[in-house]
Amino acid sequence: MNDFADTALATTARMRALFAPTPLQRNDFLSAKYDADIWLKREDLSPVRSYKIRGAFNAMRKVRTDNPDQDLFVCASAGNHAQGVAFVCRHFDVRGVIFMPVTTPQQKITKTRTFGGDNIEIRLIGDYFDDTLAAAQDYCVQAGGHFLSPFDDADVIEGQSSVAVEMLADLDGPPDMVILPVGGGGLSAGVKSYLDVMSPETELIYVEPQGGASLTAALAAGEPVTIDRIDSFVDGAAVARIGQRTFAVLKNASAENVLLAPEDRICMTILEMLNVEGIVLEPAGALSINVLDELRDRIQGKRVVCVTSGGNFDFERLPEVKERAQRYSGVKKYYILRMPQRPGALRDFLQMLGPDDDIARFEYLKKSARNYGSVLIGLETSAPQNFDLLLAKLDQAEFIYRDITNDTILAEFLI
Repeated sequence: MNDFADTALATTARMRALFAPTPLQRNDFLSAKYDADIWLKREDLSPVRSYKIRGAFNAMRKVRTDNPDQDLFVCASAGNHAQGVAFVCRHFDVRGVIFMPVTTPQQKITKTRTFGGDNIEIRLIGDYFDDTLAAAQDYCVQAGGHFLSPFDDADVIEGQSSVAVEMLADLDGPPDMVILPVGGGGLSAGVKSYLDVMSPETELIYVEPQGGASLTAALAAGEPVTIDRIDSFVDGAAVARIGQRTFAVLKNASAENVLLAPEDRICMTILEMLNVEGIVLEPAGALSINVLDELRDRIQGKRVVCVTSGGNFDFERLPEVKERAQRYSGVKKYYILRMPQRPGALRDFLQMLGPDDDIARFEYLKKSARNYGSVLIGLETSAPQNFDLLLAKLDQAEFIYRDITNDTILAEFLI
């Protein structure tokens, strides 16, 4: 062993004062589906439903050890990091000031307040996270607090490595592959640092959301760079710039081992795990499972561990998740249909629908035209190929239509 591995083992042992190891569970459904031995490291079952409690605990513990008088900790977060910091503040009985964007869902604010109790204060500042972060850092300097970084901190990375320590302790041999979600890189850097020593033969796969590929951008540039625009749907991993310290650990990752997960496809994984397995995953927590299809040929017959990094899912988002999953899988589409303004035109259209086709949306967009009226129509069906049959009938009947399912601008206004 080396110094990092020894420290990771000691750090993990200290965490037992705060919470029990999260389960490592073999998943029979996924194992059968991919003809592999697939295990889930259930970080969604930690006390704060994510792995973030680990880094927050280790960083705060080390600060308190070096400076027992430090009793003010500050962070900026709209989600899991805030909840982990709040939980640990109460554990150490210190003060925490947590800055969150004004737009943070009430559910996340309430959960953070519940975990921290009287030990924390929540300040809602800024419409965007960059504004929130700047306010938190300014306050921290003025108030003499210690700023707890969500990922780009050596003690946080060390704390996240405990995921790998627990993983190996629960297996009777090293896994062939570990699949890790990547946002700022704290989890993946910590796990890699430990496995490089204790299980160097294990292959590591890193998964980023397509709309927040900060590791991919950094690998291309040879250093961390800031992505101009990110899709915040995968809020637990959509980071505009990977950490400097974390990239130093991940910089040698091969391109074939860094995968991008489309946001709509992630929605399919969330629904499948909820409906089939009863497992609630947030978008970032579903990343590692989401790429199993891409890895099918590489994982057959192998032991694979997927780290399900979080389960803080707001069920008010479920309709959006279902909608995006259906559109990605091709069983739901939206059209603008030019409907003749004559008796029986609607009936003619309805008779073209197949037995598995269902109208989910029907709205006239223009009612004043003399000969034609434009209709926004949303259709659901049981299989994507059913749309080919319907469109063939529409073409034969000389109906004019436009598929706007993937037209981002029109969809924002009309759907």
